[in-house]
Amino acid sequence: MPFLTRRSQPVSKSPAKPDAALPRVNTSLSALPTNKFGYEQARHLLWRAGFGGTPQQIQTLVGWGLEKSVDHLLNPGNTGEEPIRPDRFDSSIMRPANEEEKQAYRKAQKAQNEDLVAKFRKMKQEQERKDREQINDMQKWWLKKMIETPRPLEEKMTLFWHGHFATSYRTIENSFHMFKQNQLFRTHALGNFGDLLFGIIRDPAMLAYLNNNQSRKDHPNENLAREIMELFSLGVGRYTEKDIKEGARSLTGYTFKDDDFVFDRNNHDTAKKNILGKIGNSDGDDFVRIILGQRDCAQFMARKLYGFFVNDLPSLERQSDRDLDDGIGTVIHQIAATLLTQRYELKPTLKQILSSQHFYDPAFMGQQIKSPVQLLVGAVRSMTPPTRDLSILNDALDLMGQNLFFPPSVKGWEGGRAWINTSTLFVRQNILAFLLTGKKPVGYDATADTQKYDPMPLLAELEKADPGANSDPSRVTEYLLRLTTGSAPASARDPLVSFVNERGGHITPDLVTALLLLITATPEYQLC
Repeated sequence: MPFLTRRSQPVSKSPAKPDAALPRVNTSLSALPTNKFGYEQARHLLWRAGFGGTPQQIQTLVGWGLEKSVDHLLNPGNTGEEPIRPDRFDSSIMRPANEEEKQAYRKAQKAQNEDLVAKFRKMKQEQERKDREQINDMQKWWLKKMIETPRPLEEKMTLFWHGHFATSYRTIENSFHMFKQNQLFRTHALGNFGDLLFGIIRDPAMLAYLNNNQSRKDHPNENLAREIMELFSLGVGRYTEKDIKEGARSLTGYTFKDDDFVFDRNNHDTAKKNILGKIGNSDGDDFVRIILGQRDCAQFMARKLYGFFVNDLPSLERQSDRDLDDGIGTVIHQIAATLLTQRYELKPTLKQILSSQHFYDPAFMGQQIKSPVQLLVGAVRSMTPPTRDLSILNDALDLMGQNLFFPPSVKGWEGGRAWINTSTLFVRQNILAFLLTGKKPVGYDATADTQKYDPMPLLAELEKADPGANSDPSRVTEYLLRLTTGSAPASARDPLVSFVNERGGHITPDLVTALLLLITATPEYQLC
């Protein structure tokens, strides 16, 4: 049954447009002064470099200061988290038929033994059914991991790479290959972009998704070479069709067998190629090295990282960096220079971004539309309601437009304003109501009583800072607004105070939950 079965009340207005013309912003990539890093900045860092945080976590970062906070997110150290076992999921479900099975099937076909042929087909269908079950389990596993991880930036970057090197289970139909790719992204999440690009041309999921396993030296398939240049590293207009053809020849022989990469030397084109002006007997690794040597590659990745962490940008197909206003093009150029200087190491680049005065400019704080994953995972991590039923949460992600392991195309998710429409707003409101109360659009979940949400621990930091304040409707509503939306203007606070006073003015768990329900239904909550 789909999660959304009836409409709830829509929010009053659309979220702010993130790519609208901005007021003049601070374009400095120098570190934010220590005395400027307070509650709002710590909250902003936790949302953009992760999935939000509790009041206690925000105050911890305030106490640490900017430098220690950013370093901890980039280098969390030994968190006690159990490593992911390589056999966490079953690799044998979609194993290829062995030679004996192939011969038996051919004999059955030749003998027109329909019963035996039907048996083989049924076995194949059973494999596919089990694999679909496993990909569904993987979706819930990853969602749970994002909710619980003590390494939020690493997991946020794993999600970033999933959208960047977009590969869909719907096409490859092998859940274990999707798991291996997910682990590849996690391994290099905060590592080196070049190493990840070398890994991608050896990744069974990507090789199957873009048909490079069907590429032959006498008939190269151009899909992988094209997308590496256009979507993964350089961008439109930074290469020619000839470069794609030559790159495709370099990638011949890059295939896989079962779950492992194989370089088929007999099927590799060994003749000379000319790629972006570099002439030689290039293979796939040479192809990647040539790309990494282009300034355009660093510029392209700087823009992608900027759009993910700082501010949504127009598509590269519609606007170039030179056209960006307020010096943002110059900022991206400086980030690209850092990527090049650091030889594509991501941690120094992300440290520069996350520490910069530019990152904390008020024009960007609370102006990025939350992706469905950011919305859902962030709600659990910041307000700490029970996770309840992961299947319902996963279904809601699909309805909101971000089905994990099923990006809509090789371009990934468009993001930004594309996340918001009348249908997705209803789901956003309903899934937050489900987390906070257990209530579904029709009826309650079984966990509603056994996992009742207690929001009162959220007020502990308020009470610690000002004893008795957690019984003051005005102080409580202001505190909850700052936690959930980042600000508490009178226009948002006063109606909530009236709501509390009309119900007796006593701060109870049920009333705090009701306040959170009202706040999470607002346009401002859709932003971070």
